[in-house]
Formats: sequence, C-alpha cells, structure tokens
Amino acid sequence: MRRFRPMLAQHDITEQQWRVLRALAASSQPITVGEVADRTYLLGPSLSRMLVGLEQRSLIERTTSVDDLRRSNLALTTHGQHVVSKIGPFSESIYSEIETAFGLSRLNHLINELNDLAVCLTPTDSEPE
Repeated sequence: MRRFRPMLAQHDITEQQWRVLRALAASSQPITVGEVADRTYLLGPSLSRMLVGLEQRSLIERTTSVDDLRRSNLALTTHGQHVVSKIGPFSESIYSEIETAFGLSRLNHLINELNDLAVCLTPTDSEPE
C-alpha cells in the first residue's frame, strides 16, 4: 500500500475507503453491506463507520433492500463514480508497475495462493466466526 497512499491522500481517500469504492464500482448494481465486507475483507464495525463518512461525503448512497427491510444496499453516487474514474487510472498504473516488477506469472501465483488461504480460513456454517 506504500505506493498507493500518496496518490490516495491527494484525493483525501484512505486505503480502506478506496477498497470500498472499487468494490462498488465493480458491481453493476447495488450490493449489500455484507457483500462489501466480503469483497473488501473489512470487519463490520470498521466498515459501518467508514460507510457513514463516505455517505456524508456523497460518495455512496444507501438504500433499503426490497427483500429485507433490515438490510441496506450500497451504490456509488454520481460524485463517487467521478472520484473512482479520476483515481482509477493512477491506481491501475501502480498495479502495472507492481506487475512489471514482480512478474505476471509470479503475481498470479501469489494471488491464487492468497485466495486459497482465504478459503481455508473462512468459517464454515458449523463453526462460530
């Protein structure tokens, strides 16, 4: 993240906020808070506080789920989409630098290994979280 921090700081966005914005940008429709947590590997309490700030800055909007009134769906606002489109090319450039320095094959192997680790560490329905 050391390579990303200065660029994100210029836009007053934290690393975790950027992960949330990217997760929302990657979805073609609003997604639940739980889905955002899963996609960003952020814990619920931290994510909840962060969402309040992103909402106050008009980067995201929260709507009540039609299926379950206790659940919220999240989406980027027009302003949030603008911020992502502004930061995105810089972020992609940094990812390209990392890919070039480390090698595409090695990076893909590392990502696969980390995904396998995440699956191994994911609690099953029968075990407590």
